[in-house]
Amino acid sequence: MKTELICPRCGFVMATYKNPLPTVDIVIKNQGGIVLISRKNAPFGWALPGGFVDYGESVEEAASREAKEETSLDIHNLKLLGVYSSRNRDPRHHTISTVFSAQSDGVPYAGDDAAKVQVFQKDNLPKDLAFDHAEVIEDFFRSCSDSRS
Repeated sequence: MKTELICPRCGFVMATYKNPLPTVDIVIKNQGGIVLISRKNAPFGWALPGGFVDYGESVEEAASREAKEETSLDIHNLKLLGVYSSRNRDPRHHTISTVFSAQSDGVPYAGDDAAKVQVFQKDNLPKDLAFDHAEVIEDFFRSCSDSRS
């Protein structure tokens, strides 16, 4: 997001700010696997449900909203998985994603930015994952195995 700070008297541009955009992603545990969406818009590929945080919205609220919009699922047991901020994680612009894990008992249906939605097991994940979601999913499964030890 580019914002200019302009003098109201003379119109001189004093500074230009460009800040990363806040996003959320959610690893939704469902039917013994995790829910992924096939993106309707570029960048294409399979992805975790998620999106941009709206102004005035907490990241937790954004996670619940995005999960519902993209998968029709109500989520519960929301837990912080991590924060991902590589400047290259999204080819469109620099984003900082707060990533959660959550659970849902419903049946997912594609909506909003999702062309398709599917539950995947750890051993049958798609190869064409968007963004840095391969890394996020790997971290999620690692955290699950770490919590058992």
